[in-house]
Amino acid sequence: MKLALIQLNPRLLQVRANLDAALRQMQDLEADLYLLPELFPCGYTFAEPSEVAGIAEAAGAGPTFDAMAGFARQRGASVVYGFAEAAGGRFYNSANVVGPGGLVGTYRKIHLFGREKLFFEPGRERAPVFDLPCGQIGLMVCFDWYFPEVARSLALGGAEILLQPANLVLPNCPDAMVTRSLENRIFSATCDRVGAETNQGVTHTFIGSSQVVTPLGKILTRLSRENEETAVVEVDLTLARSKKVGQYNDLFGDRQPALYSA
Repeated sequence: MKLALIQLNPRLLQVRANLDAALRQMQDLEADLYLLPELFPCGYTFAEPSEVAGIAEAAGAGPTFDAMAGFARQRGASVVYGFAEAAGGRFYNSANVVGPGGLVGTYRKIHLFGREKLFFEPGRERAPVFDLPCGQIGLMVCFDWYFPEVARSLALGGAEILLQPANLVLPNCPDAMVTRSLENRIFSATCDRVGAETNQGVTHTFIGSSQVVTPLGKILTRLSRENEETAVVEVDLTLARSKKVGQYNDLFGDRQPALYSA
C-alpha cells in the first residue's frame, strides 16, 4: 500500500482556502490512501462556540466532504481526514474515511484535549476498524494516543495500521507511537499540522513530525517540525498480521486480560 502524508499549515476558519491548499498538495502524489491532519479544513484555536458552528459540517455533506470524496473518486483511492462534525445540534472533533464510492465511515474523537472540551462533545462509540481495499485500518485522533487502550482495541479488532489525524502540541506523541506500534505489532501513521495559531489571546504551536512506523518500531519517515511537507511511503501491511516475538511468544496469545483489571 502506498500511503501519503499531507502535513499542512491550515488558516483558522478559512475553510475554502484550506481545502484548496490541501488539494494542491495531494494532486501530485500517487497513493492508495491519503492521510490529512485533525481539523485541517478549519484550524484549531477556537475562541467562541459560534466559530465552530460556522464551520462544522455533516459527516457526509458540505464542502470538505465534497472535496475529499471527489478526490477519492477521481483517484480511485481512500482519504482519511479530520474535521468539525455537526450532528443533532452538537459538535464533534471527528475523522472521516472516504473512498471512491463516498463515505465509508466516521469516528468521533473519544479523548478531547484541553480547550476542545469547551466546543466539542466526546465520542461515545469505540474507535473503529475499516476494511479498505488497501487493508484493515484503525482510526484514532490525536490525544487518543495517550490512552493505550485505544490502540490495543484497534489491534485486537484486526487493524493492520493505525491512522491518526493530529494537531499535536505536546512533544511526546511521535515517540509514543513507536511504542504503540511495538506493543501491538502494527503499523502506525500520524499526520500532524505545523505552524502557530492565536485567537483572542490563546496560542497553540504545533510540532509537525508526521510519521510512519513499522510493527517493529522502525520510523520509515518523519517530516519536519516547522514546514508544510508531504511524503509517500510504501508499507506491506501483511507484516502486521503476525504477533510473534521470537520462538515462544505471541503478543496477543500471551495476554492475560483477567489479571489486568484494576
